Amino acid sequence: MAQPRGSAGHAGGEGHVTGGFLPYGRQTIEEDDIAAVAEALRGDFLTTGPTVEAFETAFAAKVGADHAIAVSNGTATLHLAMMALGIGEGDVCVAPSVTFLATANCARYVGAEVVFADVDPDSGLMTPDTLARALAGARDKRVKAVLPVHLRGDVCDLPALKAMASASGAVLVEDAPHALGSIATFDGVAHPVGDGAYSSFASFSFHPVKTLATGEGGMLTTNDPALAAKARLLRSHGMVRQPGGDPWWYEMPELGFNYRIPDVLCALGLSQLAKLDRFVARRRDLTALYARLLAERAPRARLATSPDHSDAALHLLTVLIDFEAEGISRRTVVESLKTQGVGTQVHYIPVHRQPYYAQRYGVADLPGADAWYARCLTLPLYPAMTNGDVERVVGALATVLG
Repeated sequence: MAQPRGSAGHAGGEGHVTGGFLPYGRQTIEEDDIAAVAEALRGDFLTTGPTVEAFETAFAAKVGADHAIAVSNGTATLHLAMMALGIGEGDVCVAPSVTFLATANCARYVGAEVVFADVDPDSGLMTPDTLARALAGARDKRVKAVLPVHLRGDVCDLPALKAMASASGAVLVEDAPHALGSIATFDGVAHPVGDGAYSSFASFSFHPVKTLATGEGGMLTTNDPALAAKARLLRSHGMVRQPGGDPWWYEMPELGFNYRIPDVLCALGLSQLAKLDRFVARRRDLTALYARLLAERAPRARLATSPDHSDAALHLLTVLIDFEAEGISRRTVVESLKTQGVGTQVHYIPVHRQPYYAQRYGVADLPGADAWYARCLTLPLYPAMTNGDVERVVGALATVLG
């Protein structure tokens, strides 16, 4: 197996505690990844070359989608999805409040408005009940898209959400950067996240802390050839060329953006994609170890709830702690863990409370999102962690919580 570079710990094994700082997430870059990038650098194309298409083809096959469109970053995928779907002024998108800013911002980029849905306080996910409340609040508005977020890597109830969206004249766009490698089983059929069975688009990110890393980068998947063609057009300024025409000729019938991704990054993505099964298996093993050790040693920090239909390849290992009942602030826990070499993060501050959205819409009453935020804390999880690293994290947390 190729050896990791720049990653804390090794690919597996018990008891080999690294002793270094454990961030909440990080990439695993190995020698063959570096060799793949070096080979691309020696090639004829640094961008807009054959490696982009090769990465797209391999990714689509991996998740079971008909089409994949590689772009410059995860936010760009959502922006392109909105444009390809024709969403704009006067339209409304429904997004959960517990997510990264980009989920809501993509609607605003095209002039649409956002209605925030609440989430289940124990999973952080949009549910049929929370979507129903959001749609009821938007009943006099033109809802065009619902954007469920597979928070941490757990999959939302896609069949129910799609049925509700369709009844409102809207489509689903899965915001799935946390869920590459996750599987959801509905009516006895297992669906890899991104297969397009229930959505018009699924969006992925390849930021370094994600399951697959290219540095920056993202991917849209879809089973609709027209949507795929539209997204490809819009990622490169909206330019079209005439087959058989003058070789220099192009025109721009509509406004697009420069959301292209370089071949160099796609070379890294191809190399990482070949290891996805290993990365996913290790994340699942580490998650199971966390579940056991937390129950034994730090039962007041419990893992976020996973729906029964979701077999997650977790990107984020989030625990819920009643800080008020424990008589300790989250900041104290974060800073105390940091002194013991354990990094943490909070995912996320509810977007409906961000100043931009609070000023635009007022602060909605979303008790599930607020309850999630009040208790959540993300602990280290990435494939290069050892079993000993997990023991160290849980031991440190148990000590801090007394």
